[in-house]
This record gives sequence, structure tokens and C-alpha cells, in this order.
Amino acid sequence: MRSTVLRARVLRRLAPVATVGATLTALSGCTVPVDAVAGLSVTADGHLLGVMLVCGHHIDGATVYVADPDPDREVTAGAWTASHPLTEGVTTWPLDAPSAGWKTTTPLRPLAARTTYVLYGWTKDNSWSSTSVDFTLPDRTALRPGTVLYDRVTEDGEESTVTGPLAEFKSTACARD
Repeated sequence: MRSTVLRARVLRRLAPVATVGATLTALSGCTVPVDAVAGLSVTADGHLLGVMLVCGHHIDGATVYVADPDPDREVTAGAWTASHPLTEGVTTWPLDAPSAGWKTTTPLRPLAARTTYVLYGWTKDNSWSSTSVDFTLPDRTALRPGTVLYDRVTEDGEESTVTGPLAEFKSTACARD
């Protein structure tokens, strides 16, 4: 009898620990690994370009959404699926017009003032993703052909949004500072 009571006490004390452990284990699998960098650029005639630098695996498509602190209120502003998985290297495509190699699944909505948008890349099976880049109309207006707006992430996880030449983006964006 004493052994049964002792086991019951131990189980009551361990149950909350086990619950927390199980919860943490379940949550740790919720993020998709990042192996690409998303960016924005413009053409010589001012059309917005998506830029995707795949660092080693693949990306199947990209989405622009309206940023909102409440994830349930985020709205897709545009979405594209590549005709074949994007592999290591850089790819660009127009966000506001049809493009060879891309299927527009949600046409880009007109961008609104005082709104923050986010571009990111994804895979159909959620095996890989890209970093995301936030942008507004003033960010878009400041872009010049041959430059890329993207988020630079350092080894220690510090993020900063930078604009730099496409060649620099290609050579440094996959490397952690």
C-alpha cells in the first residue's frame, strides 16, 4: 500500500513536468528551417521584382502578405509558384506581371500607403523557407535597378534590413556575418 501511495505522489509531481516537456518538444518542431534569402528590387522601368537567393536546398514559391500583429488577420497580397523548384543561386521575377517560369496564384494587389508588407519564400512540403523582408511604399520607391532590399541576419541572430547591390547580395546574403 505504501508503495502505491508513493508512486501516486511521484506521478502527481512529475505530471506537470512531463506536460511542460511534451509541450516544448511539440513546439520546437513548429518552425521551418531557413535556407534562402528573400529580397526586393525594381526593373529599369520601375516594376517591382521578387528576388530569391537559395543557399543550398530549394524553394517552391513566394508570398507577399500584409503584416499584422495578429497572425489571424494577415492577408495575402500576392503569391507565386515556381514552375520547378528553385535551387542554389539567385532568381528574380516581376511581382506585378506574368513571368516565364512562374505561376501567379494570387495577383499582387495594389500596394497601399501606411501598410507594411512581407515577402518570403516557402516549399510545398514546409521543408524549407526563406528569410522574410518587410517593406512599405517608401521602401519600394527608394529602390533602384540593380539593388536589393533584404534582411541581413548575423551569426548571433541580429537582423537588419539593408539595401545593397545585387552582386553583394549574391555573394554575402547566404553567409552569416
